[in-house]
Amino acid sequence: MRFGFVNKDNMSLLTDLYELTMAQVYYKKGMNSTAIFDFYIRPAENRSYFINAGLQQVIYYLTNLHFTAEDLEYLRSTGLFEKEFLDYLKNFRFTGNLYAVAEGEVVFPNEPVVQIEAPMIEAQIVETFVINTLQHPILVATKAMRAFSVARGTLLIDFGLRRAHGTDAGMKAARSAYIGGFAGTSNVLAGKEYGIPVFGTMAHSFILAHRNEIEAFKNFIDVYPENSILLVDTYDTIEGVYNAVKAVKEIGLKQFKGIRIDSGNLLELSKKAREILDREGFKEAVIIASGGINEYKIKELLDRGAPIDGWGVGTELVVSADLPYLDCAYKLVEYDGRPVMKFSSKKRTLPFKKQIYRVFQDGIFHKDIITRYDESVENGRPLLQLYIKNGQPVKEFPPLQDVREKAINSFRKLPDELKDITASRQVLPELSQSIKDQIKKLEKKFLKRREK
Repeated sequence: MRFGFVNKDNMSLLTDLYELTMAQVYYKKGMNSTAIFDFYIRPAENRSYFINAGLQQVIYYLTNLHFTAEDLEYLRSTGLFEKEFLDYLKNFRFTGNLYAVAEGEVVFPNEPVVQIEAPMIEAQIVETFVINTLQHPILVATKAMRAFSVARGTLLIDFGLRRAHGTDAGMKAARSAYIGGFAGTSNVLAGKEYGIPVFGTMAHSFILAHRNEIEAFKNFIDVYPENSILLVDTYDTIEGVYNAVKAVKEIGLKQFKGIRIDSGNLLELSKKAREILDREGFKEAVIIASGGINEYKIKELLDRGAPIDGWGVGTELVVSADLPYLDCAYKLVEYDGRPVMKFSSKKRTLPFKKQIYRVFQDGIFHKDIITRYDESVENGRPLLQLYIKNGQPVKEFPPLQDVREKAINSFRKLPDELKDITASRQVLPELSQSIKDQIKKLEKKFLKRREK
């Protein structure tokens, strides 16, 4: 039985058909000179910045890409590919270079977040996987950072695995949310694979399986006396808080970890719950809120004085609900030493192999400047780094904790107007004069309108 899970041995076919048909044409016509492709993000109305994520998975793909005998047999069976091209794919490997902005770095629209320099066939075949692998992590890491930016130090936990669009998305979301400032995840596999702290409370089914709330709470406390977050809204939330307190006292627990509220008027309920917990001698007990949480609700509740200590953020995070897709692209910008440019309406590209320079003023982000790769900018920090050279990784990845800290520090260097989740300001990079000059040359060459 086949389940369709993507793995190391079949990921070469996780591509759009036209990548392979174009590659065969390139092969037959001898068009395999060096090509340079940019992956970049187009502007979005409700995002002032993005957090880069997903790069590690792209590097894994590029350094392990190959076609198995089973892959080649399937391609042969389609009737679309000739023997000579399939023989070429037998020894196919990525032999090019990968330049990228580090994970955790703030990026803006129209910037080459990833730049691939490789023989044309290699650079073309990897397009679909690169786009697929980068867009969701960037969306989730950015959504997470927006929540982190308004959480005022309260705990943020990824609860989204069950609502993610498949297992792969659930894993990517947990990793990306951690990069974006979340403290951890409920996803146990993500905890194992990525070293992310794991968190959990209990489900309503646990309460319903018992004869009453107090019995359920006691049983859980008995097994987890130091780590009991009791879910109190199965029946009546306030009564549930009283029952949690009663269970804790009857079992003789001195330190009560806290409660979770998953529904209802979170402002009103959290305030009443805090009063009860404090009055009963459990001032250290935390209140966790979940159920339809996003950055807007976190900000509103904290602005209105909700005494909530932590948030379980699920669906809204893992699907990036207010921006559910990333308008991004992977476009050819140079071939065989020749700069190229697309002129489609609202989808123009920028020619040349490039570098991004970031300029700060008094430690705060000021602007980005895109240049040709061999140019420099005074007082500018280059963002694109070489991660793969001639098909081999040349840069070690930092621990995920360091990536998370980088994301938080990068965010903190933004001006306040870019941090505001209720506003959207479009920041676009400046272009060096040499790129502007080349654009004019290409416009003159390709935008000649035929006179009637």
